[in-house]
Amino acid sequence: MSDNGYQGAFGNEPQGENDNEVGKALLIGLLGGLVSAAGYLVYRRLPDEQKERLHQQVRSQVAQRITELRQNFNI
Repeated sequence: MSDNGYQGAFGNEPQGENDNEVGKALLIGLLGGLVSAAGYLVYRRLPDEQKERLHQQVRSQVAQRITELRQNFNI
């Protein structure tokens, strides 16, 4: 660990560790993309009624989160 408390913040890690982190990030990105694509394929096959219910739930959650943020920031 460096003197400033941040390990690897300015490239002072050994090269092997940095490559390992890049590989992990790429793997996580790839898995995230695959999960997203699978979710989209499932969503496309839903009946219109279920899609509308999902839209309503998402709108409700977003509105609730906006209300929470406004309360927290006194907007």
